[in-house]
Amino acid sequence: MDATIGIYLLITFGILIACGFPIAIAIACSSICIMLSVMPMKVVAITAGQKLATGMDSFSLLAVPFFVLAGNIMNQGGIAKRLVNFAFLFVGKIPGSLSHVNVLSNMMFGSVSGSAVAAAAAVGKTLLPQIKSTGLNLPVASAINIASCPTGMLIPPSNGLIVYSVVSGGTSIGALFLAGYVPGILMGLGCMIVGFIYFKLKPELAGNQTRVSYTLSEKLKITWQALPSLGLIIVVIGSIIGGVCTATEAACMAVLYSLLLSWIYKAINLETLKSISKDTIHISAMVLFLIGASTVMSYIMAYAHLPQMISEALLSISDNKIVILLIINLTLLIVGMFMDMTPAILIFTPIFLPVTTALGIDPVHFGIIITFNLCIGIVTPPVGTALFVGCSVSNLKIEQVIKPLLPLIFAEIAILMVVTYVPELSLYLPRLTGLLQ
Repeated sequence: MDATIGIYLLITFGILIACGFPIAIAIACSSICIMLSVMPMKVVAITAGQKLATGMDSFSLLAVPFFVLAGNIMNQGGIAKRLVNFAFLFVGKIPGSLSHVNVLSNMMFGSVSGSAVAAAAAVGKTLLPQIKSTGLNLPVASAINIASCPTGMLIPPSNGLIVYSVVSGGTSIGALFLAGYVPGILMGLGCMIVGFIYFKLKPELAGNQTRVSYTLSEKLKITWQALPSLGLIIVVIGSIIGGVCTATEAACMAVLYSLLLSWIYKAINLETLKSISKDTIHISAMVLFLIGASTVMSYIMAYAHLPQMISEALLSISDNKIVILLIINLTLLIVGMFMDMTPAILIFTPIFLPVTTALGIDPVHFGIIITFNLCIGIVTPPVGTALFVGCSVSNLKIEQVIKPLLPLIFAEIAILMVVTYVPELSLYLPRLTGLLQ
């Protein structure tokens, strides 16, 4: 009976998604439909309502709307231009420098804004005039912009890691944030290496870019302009690691910091602040309702013993950690092609976490594995949000970008495998700072 409930739940959810229902509605409706088949209506109404409310009743989740608000404020503040100029100091002399600047800027801007889509749009728009004027191959440049924008989902602060922390039962957010640094940087370096190979093998793709050089005074000026923006990372991560405040309190500090910075830059007014607030409310409401609905689904999955059954099924295939992790990675890569990060984390963490825990895999390490997989997912068709945004910024069709994008995706998958099977890449920094034993 339990197996039948679990199968019907997944089938109902799949049918609703195929019919075009929003994911949050599909999660809630499929869960309630299955509950009605095994429980009285009154019990379902009370239980579903309680689970929906308690799923959103978490102090840690308050960090999500505050980080969204801070990111939206930073997006309006001309931050991208300052970070792009700063990136030129490091990679301005490398062949195909604009694309390398793009990657480095995405890493910095994504970590400040916490959004891959925002990074793809802001950095892509900032660099587009220079890309066109220098003759840099636009499909290649667009592919590199798309592939590198999710680095900010690993380099903290990351809303995806906060959601994982809540769903996984309270995994340390500070440890997750620190664990994301090395994998996020490796993802960015992978994109830069593929770009370097592109332009080395086919120099004509790089156009007529001139290598940028700066005087000492120019370097100091550019650095001075970028430091306040990068200071947000120090404010957030430093305060969490130092034990000064929780992730939620750090998110509030991020809002105050970004407001102060935007006021200094004279980048926002009351009208833009109103628009920013509305956008933040819209995004936060969607995320929180999604979390609440997923709590209802988690309840019915637990009722049907679905996680345990999947765990037993996987472990019956093999008790080899390498094989099980490979199966999980392949599953998540496929899921990421059809589902955004937040719902995928909410649905698949309760399913796969018991399996990885049984194999002795640290929950922090698994958090990075699932997030890295879904970062790749947002740049792949058919539902890759970053792919669509990146193409719209450069005004290209998806089929024009796919060919140069594929080597970048393969490189990121290779880095994912390294991160998966070398846990110290994720766990070294949290252990070094005492956040993990």
